Amino acid sequence: MNLAIIHSRASVGVQAPAVTVEVHISNGMPAFQLVGLPETSVKEAKDRVRSAIVNAGFEFPSRRITVNLAPADLPKEGGRFDLPIALGILAASEQIPANKLHDYEFLGELALSGELRPVKGALLAR
Repeated sequence: MNLAIIHSRASVGVQAPAVTVEVHISNGMPAFQLVGLPETSVKEAKDRVRSAIVNAGFEFPSRRITVNLAPADLPKEGGRFDLPIALGILAASEQIPANKLHDYEFLGELALSGELRPVKGALLAR
């Protein structure tokens, strides 16, 4: 599988609109692209996610990785997308089973060590 889809939520005031994190891994020059109107703090997730994956004992793929945060017109900020991006990379590279992730929504910031950190504004969704 080269494509993984992870469900998450943004934080816009008191609302938590759905965000789909799409991760595609393909052949080509190794690169890590983040698209979908991410703010600077989300772009910094690339470094956190790479370090967290390696320090948690997984392999960071040496391939072309494209991460899309959809919908593109929704503002995205903070570290809340670290966990869904990391899970998407691991699922798309077949290091974890992708079929176990479809029924859940994920959000969380990752430490460089791979530890999970809380995010502000997390709301319970039912």
